[in-house]
Amino acid sequence: MARRFIVEADGGSRGNPGPAGYGAVVRDAETGETLAEVAEYIGTATNNVAEYKGLIAGLRAAYALDPEAGVQVRMDSKLVIEQMSGRWKIKHPDMRPLAAEAKAIVPPGRAAYEWIPRERNKHADRLANEAMDAGKRGERWQPKVPPGGTLAAGAPEAAAPADDALAAPAATGAPAVGWGSADLGTPATFVLLRHGETPLTPEKRFSGSGGSDPELSDVGRHQAERVAAALAARGTIQDIVASPLRRCRETADAVARRLGLEVQVEEGLRETDFGAWEGLTFAEAKERYPDDLAAWLASTKVAPTGGGESFAAVTRRVAASRDKLIARYTGRTVLLVTHVTPIKTLVRLALGAPPESLFRMELSAASLTAVAYYADGNASVRLLNETAHLR
Repeated sequence: MARRFIVEADGGSRGNPGPAGYGAVVRDAETGETLAEVAEYIGTATNNVAEYKGLIAGLRAAYALDPEAGVQVRMDSKLVIEQMSGRWKIKHPDMRPLAAEAKAIVPPGRAAYEWIPRERNKHADRLANEAMDAGKRGERWQPKVPPGGTLAAGAPEAAAPADDALAAPAATGAPAVGWGSADLGTPATFVLLRHGETPLTPEKRFSGSGGSDPELSDVGRHQAERVAAALAARGTIQDIVASPLRRCRETADAVARRLGLEVQVEEGLRETDFGAWEGLTFAEAKERYPDDLAAWLASTKVAPTGGGESFAAVTRRVAASRDKLIARYTGRTVLLVTHVTPIKTLVRLALGAPPESLFRMELSAASLTAVAYYADGNASVRLLNETAHLR
């Protein structure tokens, strides 16, 4: 019989919106034993966003304990419970991607949702307030319950980060996520490789998933071989996953040949569909569609001209793929060969950065970025836009 967990979650905002945090606790449904606690200060947010963040963190903690377990979610947020149960529509655009993210972790068939009064949700409420208090002090909240364990007198000290940002974490303990964090086990580490150049790359043309699907240029094939040699020398990659677009599959194949690995394709790692802007330079798009381009730059919820894909839509798809891959490759170091927007999105989400940060990152062709994902739902960006292997 499948194991069952109870997840109690809460979130709060001191100002709504204001300084916000969440807390969640995972219990064994039969014994009531506390198995894991998670909490985090998330900066300025609304109550509802913090509550959804608490739900997501609790579901991830439960999934990390047993991916096949059934989960009974208990929260004092009527909104979250009714929306996740499917009885209320999710009207607010900020809530939709959060609800989709929660459903991607534990599907509705294995999760049940129950509203409880606030006085029965004191544990999660306390954790959320502890996280907000820690954030006010400029500190990080520290768990007292290691994943899979019972209440501990003190959290063990984590190992120091490896010198090589792409190195596989040591088997005896995960690199620290912030100062003095608990040992959360070996994380899933995603090494993010942007594909090599295509003929469109040096001309800085929009090249997404709705265009001509170009192959690598001679320069791009040379870049792919260089990064393959660098990754082979490091010897840390255990699996390879690629976007379905040709330029990523060609880049991934070059690495796979050198490492002796197979390439798995993940549809969610494809680039944004830039609609009518595909193949145009930024200047050409601005000349032909000035109002549409200005609106797109002002909001991640606006899609490119001609039925393209908004960055908000890309975020939902990339987050769903991220969670699926984290679950599939727990404790492993995986090369994800993908594009500019998915890589920037993964970095942004890992940092908890605002949507406009997508426009403030530089990612070169065939560059390497790395993010580690831990059992408590936190992430650590280890590397961004490394190109030393190309010089």
